[in-house]
Amino acid sequence: MERRAARAAVATGVVVALAVGATALGVAVSGSAASAVTTPGPGCGSSDAKLTVQGSGMATGTPDLLTVSVGIDVTDATAQGSMADDNGKAAAVTTALTKNGVLDKDVQTTNVSIQPHFDLAGNVTGYEMTNTLTAKLRDFSSAGAVVDALGQAAGNAARIDSLSFSVEDPRPIEDQARTDAVRQAVSHARSMADAAGERLGPVCSLTDDASLGYNNNDQTAGGARSASAADHAVPLEPGTQQATAQVTLVYALASHPR
Repeated sequence: MERRAARAAVATGVVVALAVGATALGVAVSGSAASAVTTPGPGCGSSDAKLTVQGSGMATGTPDLLTVSVGIDVTDATAQGSMADDNGKAAAVTTALTKNGVLDKDVQTTNVSIQPHFDLAGNVTGYEMTNTLTAKLRDFSSAGAVVDALGQAAGNAARIDSLSFSVEDPRPIEDQARTDAVRQAVSHARSMADAAGERLGPVCSLTDDASLGYNNNDQTAGGARSASAADHAVPLEPGTQQATAQVTLVYALASHPR
């Protein structure tokens, strides 16, 4: 009975090691925070020889979302007048967005403030109100026309704070970047083990290092514009978004038979 139990335990350890090894060969580790897959398999003890390698991965995706932040700033003699003036222009901006196909759920008020202005004697000379709206644009063919419409709706009171392209669901390119990183780490480990006259044992640990990084490439506001956009529309190009990942892989080492 004891020998059977021992054989079963060894078989279980081999199955676990193989499962983790399959992960190292191409299965992405999920989650953006640092995480690890470990197995206390044969050769993974604290005194056993091990090989630690790192892999860097990269994947590129095309943005499918444009986030526009527009501020409306007005100054009037009274607080009530300033609020009425700003609210009217903010409503006009919202209408311009929805008329150009932006969904109500994709328009959000992100900041409202009102503050008095003073002269050198400390007297109130007027009230300035700021209202910031953030909109998500999904149709890039009309995005330039939408941005232009915002300026027309609020006139000189409008201020474009930012234009940001992104991938709405980045998980697929994140997983591609992680998979690429794991494959690179496995390739490095094989090359190093062969050069050292060793052979790779089971995977002792696979760690997803920290959070993913992003690079936005070739995103411009001055390139070629869509032929369907009006001649006066702001030209916008989404460019590409690049996700990068890094992993640390630890193998047990087993010497080649002499």
